[in-house]
Amino acid sequence: MTQAPSGEDSLIARYFKPLATDPGAFGLVDDAAAIPAGADDLVVNTDAIVEGVHYLPDDPPDTIARKALRVNLSDLAAKGATPAGFLLTLALRQKDEIWLAAFARGLGEDAAAFGCPLLGGDTVSTPGPVMISVTAWGRLPKSRMVHRFGARPGDRVVVTGAIGDATLGLRILTGKIDTTALAHDPAARDMLIGRYRVPQPRSTLATALRDYATASMDVSDGFAGDLTKLCAASHVSADIQLSQVPISSAASKLVAAGAVQLKTLISGGDDYEILCTVPAAQCDAYRAAANSAGIAVADIGAIVEGPQAPRFLDAQGRPVSLQRLSYSHF
Repeated sequence: MTQAPSGEDSLIARYFKPLATDPGAFGLVDDAAAIPAGADDLVVNTDAIVEGVHYLPDDPPDTIARKALRVNLSDLAAKGATPAGFLLTLALRQKDEIWLAAFARGLGEDAAAFGCPLLGGDTVSTPGPVMISVTAWGRLPKSRMVHRFGARPGDRVVVTGAIGDATLGLRILTGKIDTTALAHDPAARDMLIGRYRVPQPRSTLATALRDYATASMDVSDGFAGDLTKLCAASHVSADIQLSQVPISSAASKLVAAGAVQLKTLISGGDDYEILCTVPAAQCDAYRAAANSAGIAVADIGAIVEGPQAPRFLDAQGRPVSLQRLSYSHF
């Protein structure tokens, strides 16, 4: 089976790729653009979050603000860039002073914590759902951006953190999962909800990615689908050992209880972990650099030749069929 683009990717390729003629746009196959700036490059990316799509209407406003900024910081980290600043666009149904005060507080705390100051933006009214869009800038040495493309046969596939926690957090909030297995572990339940509401961008990993990764992107729509995108951009495929995909102890309890399947975790969105490929000979060095940055990484498979979609293998080496690879807006 060859790799088919998502509906969102097909839309971009058909209507907007022909407009992206600047070399720094990379044909819109990457997560960001690069603009020369003296001895450095500026890396630019933008992501929007929409009420009812990326967050729930009753989520705390400070967590909504943090998510809006952090999903962009996650993209910068995956490209190997250090945050430099951001623009904010808010489309609001009404001017709610209490909501805005909490939103601004969360946004300001994160802007300071990640060294990414607010530089401007726009505020408008809308009759529809609230929409928050952030455009973020980062810096890195000239021509050192880590792209989606660049993975080579023989590279190892490496991912940070844990996969699937955020989709479990969303299912808990929406009552779509049986959490009996966590009945005596409220901290685990809270952790899963926190992973959905407030992503953890792997900003401290930027230098290690520049030094060792041949390709990189963040896991936003779902691990399986995002790996498929990376492979398609690199014109390669991959074999992934599902038993090696890192999941948290809370997720493990829910899998063991039959409340959720592992293949659901790898196709769920909002993880904002870093997926990258590293030459086999440099995996130990990359792991050591990641550990020094305070980030756990797991080697979960290999890049292989061919145009076929990545294979996800069980403990016996048998391919596991996935009905859904990731979330797609269209």
